[in-house]
Amino acid sequence: MTTHTDPDQKLLKMPSLRAVRSFVAAAKYQNFTRAAEALCVTQAAISRQIRELESHLGTPLFKRAGRSVELTHAGSIFFDAAQLSFINIAQAAERIQKDHGSSARRTLTLCCSPAFSALWMSHRLPSFFSDNPDIDLNLVTTQNFLTMEPGVNPDIFITKMSRVRNGYISIPLFHDRIYPVCTPCYLEAHPEIRNLEGLRDGVLLNLSPYGRSQVAEHVDWGVWLAIHHLDIEDRLSQGPHYFNANDYNLLIQMVLNGQGVALGWHHLVGPLIDQGLLIRPVEQEVVLEETHHYMAYREDKGDEEAMTRFRKWFLQQSGVTQEPDSAPKRTC
Repeated sequence: MTTHTDPDQKLLKMPSLRAVRSFVAAAKYQNFTRAAEALCVTQAAISRQIRELESHLGTPLFKRAGRSVELTHAGSIFFDAAQLSFINIAQAAERIQKDHGSSARRTLTLCCSPAFSALWMSHRLPSFFSDNPDIDLNLVTTQNFLTMEPGVNPDIFITKMSRVRNGYISIPLFHDRIYPVCTPCYLEAHPEIRNLEGLRDGVLLNLSPYGRSQVAEHVDWGVWLAIHHLDIEDRLSQGPHYFNANDYNLLIQMVLNGQGVALGWHHLVGPLIDQGLLIRPVEQEVVLEETHHYMAYREDKGDEEAMTRFRKWFLQQSGVTQEPDSAPKRTC
């Protein structure tokens, strides 16, 4: 038995998309001739399509203004809706072409903290782009990985959280190594910070946990000094200031400006030390061997070429020479 579909009245009442396209072009350029040139058709074709659309809607859409045309009130209402619809259609088509075109460029969305973006990614991305000119990256930074805006679905997370979302596979990266850093000039001007007691009593720039969603240990100056058997409360009451901020990029910039000493996370400040911009005033450090940073990637895209190439590059840059032989942890 054959099943028949009833006529779709909404689709049947839709005006011709060809006529709507001609209308959008004419409204955009305010001139039928320029609209015809933009669409590679004749001016007569544009006029015919506009008349057809006006007949369908039952009202004029343009009024003459010398050699140009202006939208009527009805035309303005229709143009706002039509232009938005055509933009949405064009964007959807572009996304599909990118995802499924045989020679299309690929795009990966990466999510990490602002500090990781500025101090880790920025130094290394040029090598990725030079080796992978056909892959684009869309970078999103946040301190709150658990409550991101609706609709944001990164392909890759770089975070201290072993479980960030369902449907992701996590690969452990490196441990945190934390040690004090300052500039060579600052150390020369303040030789007293070459020992822990002098360091404790100096100008300390501290990273606070405020607004940070990382489910992991937070190490500030109080914790770091306590591990080395010093109490932050023993600082001189009339001594140098103790500056507190939850913006790590700001703290590192203040250190680079010679304004004090901050704790340096090795994976972030290592390149600055290698360049001679920062120096370690003391040799002591703290290594959090029970925690890792993680790269979490979408399981459903794990075998795609762009993901495979980025994952290989990122793990090499992180000092992970190859992916673990055993199946990585699935975040579910």
